[in-house]
Amino acid sequence: MNTRGLLDQLFKSGQELLGKQAGKGAGHKPGLGAGGLGSLLSGAGGGALAGSAMGLLLGNKSARKYGGKVLTYGGLAALGVLAYKAYGNWQANQAQGSSREPQTLDRLPPAEAEQHSQAVLRALVAAAKSDGHIDDRERALIEGEFTRLDSDRELQHWLHAELNKPLDPAEVARAAQTPEMAAEMYLASVMMVDQENFMERSYLDELARQLKLDPALRQELESQVRLAAGQ
Repeated sequence: MNTRGLLDQLFKSGQELLGKQAGKGAGHKPGLGAGGLGSLLSGAGGGALAGSAMGLLLGNKSARKYGGKVLTYGGLAALGVLAYKAYGNWQANQAQGSSREPQTLDRLPPAEAEQHSQAVLRALVAAAKSDGHIDDRERALIEGEFTRLDSDRELQHWLHAELNKPLDPAEVARAAQTPEMAAEMYLASVMMVDQENFMERSYLDELARQLKLDPALRQELESQVRLAAGQ
């Protein structure tokens, strides 16, 4: 699967969708009528996945304080840059600091970057479900877009499975095979959720616990998101 390429497109297309939704004001939730979810999907015209179904998972989140601004920082590479900064700062502040350079996805060969990208995409899909906003009709519309893909059936089936899984932070965290992957997954999740929403904040807390993130590293990751967003 070329998850890395898809994720890069997702970040770049989600930038525009998030910007439009943030401009509609806090508390707005797109509907299924004109100008809402249905028009977003029909407007995609069966085009690239990143511009429709997965872009919708980002764009359908209302009033994001950080995500839209962070995404203007760049595509997938931006996530690696932020994770690298946070991880490096955390290492430097440890009593027994490590001289090992963080191996974030922006600094890896293609095969390893693909592995990191799949873990990040899993985290993004899970975070998009953390407020329970994807109802049966929305799920059917999103899955309808998935079935239109014929270029990568393996990726299509993988996304189907991720979208339909019950939300389980422990299962999501098992994808983190390195500390850097854990940091990237948490960083991507922070960009997706509304931390003022109790359900979503609770999900983040449990994900951090399951990822076994040091509290200081978690704080650094959240700080990097705020800094990139100009907050």
